[in-house]
Amino acid sequence: MAPAKPESGRDFATLESLRNHHPAWRLLRSDHAALVASFLHRVFVAPNVRVMQAADLAEALEDELYALRLHQGETAFPKSALDYLNDWAATDKGWLRKFYAPGTDEPQFDLTPSTEKAIAWLGQLSERQFVGTESRLLTLFDLLKQMSEGSEADPAKRIAELQRKRDDIDAEIAQVLSGKVPLLDETALRDRFQQFLQGARELLTDFREVEHNFRQLDRRVRERIALWEGSKGALLEDIMGERDEIADSDQGKSFRAFWEFLLSSRRQEELTELLDRVLSLPAVSDLNPDSRTRRVHYDWMEAGEHTQRTVAALSQQLRRFLDDQAWLENRRIMDILHGIESKALALRDAPPAGNVMEMAEACADIELAMERPLFTPAIKPVIVDLALQAGDEDIDPSALFDQVVVDKARLTRHIRHALQNRAQVTLSELVVTQPLQYGLAELVAYLQLGAETFNAVVDEETPEPIRWQAFSSDGQAINRSARLPRVIFVR
Repeated sequence: MAPAKPESGRDFATLESLRNHHPAWRLLRSDHAALVASFLHRVFVAPNVRVMQAADLAEALEDELYALRLHQGETAFPKSALDYLNDWAATDKGWLRKFYAPGTDEPQFDLTPSTEKAIAWLGQLSERQFVGTESRLLTLFDLLKQMSEGSEADPAKRIAELQRKRDDIDAEIAQVLSGKVPLLDETALRDRFQQFLQGARELLTDFREVEHNFRQLDRRVRERIALWEGSKGALLEDIMGERDEIADSDQGKSFRAFWEFLLSSRRQEELTELLDRVLSLPAVSDLNPDSRTRRVHYDWMEAGEHTQRTVAALSQQLRRFLDDQAWLENRRIMDILHGIESKALALRDAPPAGNVMEMAEACADIELAMERPLFTPAIKPVIVDLALQAGDEDIDPSALFDQVVVDKARLTRHIRHALQNRAQVTLSELVVTQPLQYGLAELVAYLQLGAETFNAVVDEETPEPIRWQAFSSDGQAINRSARLPRVIFVR
């Protein structure tokens, strides 16, 4: 009997290659796997930290090594913290990503997707007191129903399925009206809550992998620009084609749909209300969930923002390439002009023999008398001789020097005060709690603070009116408004 064909990616050659080259497998084989996994989980994964300065990360690792040496002896882990970090970020390991942010000369570290996968797999090895299966079965069943219903093209079958759902809803409403309210027991609640926690953690892990894929695209673009010798148009066509291919892929479409869903303020408020209600249930609170669970959707938004920044860096790299190419082309033109001038000066004293260049034969430009236009007399302005009279109005000239000064420090304190008890606040809410005093100038100052001092997100699909009150020269109140996309200040 012939041996069974191995599953794709599970044959001996593939697994042997992964064992020798994959960073996650190398981490599990390392002698310091316990130190690496526990420290990186505590510093990066648990608090959902995406990037750390080298000095802060080395200080945290130094404290960790000091505590371990107290229990295992002074000879344990002999190298310094920074040496360990550089070793973990080396190419042969690849557990950390070491890079320099634009405009800084201090290195920064980030966790790689392979390391996060290894840490997540290690977390599944511990025994769980409660293993829920009902919620996962219902989730799989709902996914199959969604795929089956979403691919059904027969209108009659779609209508029959919708009518069946309506009958089920009517029966449930009648049951509730009769006093029989079906509730989930504590076991079902704990089962579904554990399934939610697992999905939330996996989603954060997937975000890091999506960001890694876009970063790999950015690296390939930089390498291609550095080695490109052809035309600019061909390079841009090649790069933009690859970027559009990623954006139109299943991963790109899924990420774009998720990001649009998460940016909706209505969805964020709904998620906040659902989390507060679920975490207040006795069956869930007995599990002592992590305090960060209450703001997990903001962790998703922060992780997605890092991915968006990587895409923005790719666009900035393309823009810099265009500017450099334009500068080189202009310099080439100037070099050609300077060459023409130098050759002309060299031929001034010793002109060449024979014809140097040919010109068209000179001829008279004939213009008939009747083709000329008639004379048009010029119009002379009439100036009235009037004596100017001095006015009697007593005007204060100091009004010419009055300037509107917007206190940005006051606006900054107002935004920080609003973000003390909330994770985000919109610009319209800030204006309602503290009306604009200087109108449009103060509104522009808010937008400038959102771009320089705070983390601000702009929802282009949700327009939002900003209203304020101004006063005319005679002291009458005038209501003014500006319509702009929703601006969200994020803590």
